[in-house]
Amino acid sequence: MSQPRRPLEELWEALNQSSKPLQQDDLALLQEALTHTSSGLNPHHEQLEFLGDAVLRLTASEFIAAAYPHMPVGERSSLRAQLVSDSWLAELGANIEIERWWQIGPKASSDATAAATIRAELSEALIGAVYRINALTAVQQWLTPHWQRSAEAVLADPHRGNCKSALQEWSQGEGLGLPIYTCEEISQRHGDPRRFCCRVTLPQQLAAEGWGGSRREAEQQAARAALDQLTGS
Repeated sequence: MSQPRRPLEELWEALNQSSKPLQQDDLALLQEALTHTSSGLNPHHEQLEFLGDAVLRLTASEFIAAAYPHMPVGERSSLRAQLVSDSWLAELGANIEIERWWQIGPKASSDATAAATIRAELSEALIGAVYRINALTAVQQWLTPHWQRSAEAVLADPHRGNCKSALQEWSQGEGLGLPIYTCEEISQRHGDPRRFCCRVTLPQQLAAEGWGGSRREAEQQAARAALDQLTGS
């Protein structure tokens, strides 16, 4: 059974925005951001999600520039990719318990595999709404603590979250050529975290498998499994 929806003022406080009282137009924007297309209601989240995508990339870039001023541009780009990814947005939605405020359709609400995708989409729409209500500073105020934790975790990972690049660098350094990836779509359910299965192979009979909701994610997981074999993790 779904939880009763909470007042939007509580969400606003959860986003560290309590210093600005909400007006009716502001409440309408938050409601729009939290109304998924699956609900059949209008207005829905898509336009704010489109805006939120641009706002997210800009504010993430500014966060990285301020937090890591000496980081090379290539590394900044790689870190930003992690901080604006669908998986990061889904985690953000889970952290603020976005489902306590969203409106989604009955079919979507009964599909557990779609939850992460919906969290990501509505979180991005919510970023667009916060920007419209209270400008870039408000978005930075909300997201910076989340970025700090995520950036520390990414930078502590020896592969920087990009296991495919790490595996390729290792294989070329060993003179083995490029890893070969073979992906298969196992499920056609949108949002299924095991929708794709990927197998990566290298000479000397190294092989590993990974699963993911997208081909890219499955390839990354397969590469991570291969690296774990190489390091004995």
